[in-house]
Amino acid sequence: MKQIKSILVVIDRRDEAGGLVRKAVALARQCSADIELFQCDSEAAYEIAHAYNREAIDKSCADIVSRAHAYLLELKANAQASGVSIEIDARCESPLYEAVVRKVLRSGPSLVMKARPRRGKALDPNDWQLMRTCPAALMLSGPRKWRSPPLFGAVVDVSDDETAGLPREVLKTALLLAAPWGVGTEVIYGEAAGAGVRAGAERLRSLCETVSIAPEHAHVVYGSPADSLSQFTSHHGYDILVLGALGHRSDLAQVGTLTSKLLDTSDCDFVLVKPAGYHSPLEREIGNPQPRPASGGNPARPGSRDS
Repeated sequence: MKQIKSILVVIDRRDEAGGLVRKAVALARQCSADIELFQCDSEAAYEIAHAYNREAIDKSCADIVSRAHAYLLELKANAQASGVSIEIDARCESPLYEAVVRKVLRSGPSLVMKARPRRGKALDPNDWQLMRTCPAALMLSGPRKWRSPPLFGAVVDVSDDETAGLPREVLKTALLLAAPWGVGTEVIYGEAAGAGVRAGAERLRSLCETVSIAPEHAHVVYGSPADSLSQFTSHHGYDILVLGALGHRSDLAQVGTLTSKLLDTSDCDFVLVKPAGYHSPLEREIGNPQPRPASGGNPARPGSRDS
């Protein structure tokens, strides 16, 4: 991500969407970015896809999209976003994470924002799959308001096992998000105590030098990374924490243990970053990102859009 030009906000009516939209507007104002609100009722799409009456399926999809469209227009009207361009898009497709990935492939946003579970609540399967397959940086945002300016942190792994280039991509993304507020980012690395302690600290210092982050903003914490990092980040109360979504040289691996631990112990917002040049495993399957059948071979209605 070289610049934040557009933000895709995934709306779920079960969450308090107003707070998520307000954060998107605040970020868009700082970055001079556009916003698109996107809602997809995947549960309804799954249910109606098992019907056999084509006309009934089409009507149900149309009704679902129409209601979503009206809700998004209401969110847009209440966003107090003068000077920020907001478009809307509603769909009836399943599963949700695939619908979001298709939308990302169509729209090409710089950043995707989606509500995260409250602290202590587990991510659902769609969240995990979206973390793994979303081709854009993904912010999982909680209900806590940001300070002004927000406090940014970046968690990196500078061990030999980490995916090449990912730590630097994490730092670049954190700096890009922080720069419009005129602030920088703290950098944290979790090192298991052992013979490589000094080498890890030196690698972290060298990494920070490549993006002009001063040594006093780089921190090494020791012990089990999942425990030490969660304790450190929770204590410092970051508003936005940036970390890698994939790790350890596997295109399909996800930072499950660490991410779960951080979500359990911190109420901050998380931005999950992929390595430069990452391609979603769904791209080949999706191909031309047109809506696929919602389930059972029945096509989902494309939806509607308004600016």
